[in-house]
Amino acid sequence: MSKENRERRDNNRIFFRRFGTFLLCLFLACGCLCSCGEGSGVQIVFTTGFGKDEVFRIGDTGCTRSELMVYLTTTQNRYENVYGAEIWNIAGDGTTLEENVKETVLARIAQIKTMCLLANSKGVSLEEAERKLVLQAAEEYYGSLNETEIDLMGVTEEIVRRLYTEYALANKVYQYIIQDINPEISDDEARTITVQHILLRTWTTDGSGARVPYGEDVKQTVYEKALEIRRQAVEEEQDFLDLASRYSEDTSITYNFRKGMMDETFEEAAFSLETDEISQVIETETGYHIIKCISTFDREQTELNKLEIVEERRREVFGEEYDAFADTLVRQLNKKLWEEIALIHDERVSTMDFFEIYAGYFPD
Repeated sequence: MSKENRERRDNNRIFFRRFGTFLLCLFLACGCLCSCGEGSGVQIVFTTGFGKDEVFRIGDTGCTRSELMVYLTTTQNRYENVYGAEIWNIAGDGTTLEENVKETVLARIAQIKTMCLLANSKGVSLEEAERKLVLQAAEEYYGSLNETEIDLMGVTEEIVRRLYTEYALANKVYQYIIQDINPEISDDEARTITVQHILLRTWTTDGSGARVPYGEDVKQTVYEKALEIRRQAVEEEQDFLDLASRYSEDTSITYNFRKGMMDETFEEAAFSLETDEISQVIETETGYHIIKCISTFDREQTELNKLEIVEERRREVFGEEYDAFADTLVRQLNKKLWEEIALIHDERVSTMDFFEIYAGYFPD
């Protein structure tokens, strides 16, 4: 690979990504921010033959600057509504928040475009009633914009209709693919337990904040202290919560979790306890733990967990199919135009209800 192509690859790597399945569905549900993991096997083509204001292409579909600006401006104003306009002055790891948000929005709208291509490949389309809802949603959103917003985003009602059509189609193809995924989830797999614990760490940090493990002598001293604390809890029947408040080096004492959410060793010990039972001293990478079971079963929470686990399985199935399809597509980024795109800093531009209006016409 030539130096020029390597530079192009590095500059465009934000665009050529597959999307984490869990985050995919969070986005479809509420338009929240997400991050992406890198994919492999993607066909990458660099070209200058783009249409006017075309930011990128995926397969035989593209995205214009105006389309991207609707997503970007919505995201920007949601940030500012919560954190204030000063949020854009924050930088981390040499990258500004504005750059991070741009990359996230680019990945997000690229995902929607890809899902629409996937829908077309499966013969999934909107019904007449759904198309009418798209028209109504587009009319409402476009009607909510003032002249400055329309001008600076470069948006038309036709563009809004196209965005809502694609958004609805992306949701529909997701539902189409996962419609037959209904696994049986047992109570044991889904149950949530509540525990309190005491943690004595077996490490410290150096000046840079990196973790430094204790030597064996110090570690043995910590272990003996943990044994003594457990003895006080079990033999002397001292209040466990009081002991945890005095000795634990964790920021939290109480945890609620189901299987698969905690360190495997911690989880195995916790799930073996009966209510009010106290574990032996166990060791994880974090340190030595003493665990007390507060509750072994919560019917209401277990039923909610079953629904969550089913959704996780559905997202996994969809993610596998989505990734396999996305890897077959040629993707092209108009680097020059992409670098010119920026947030709009104008107090007259405050629109941020693009996703809320959609949800009003297409509720879950």
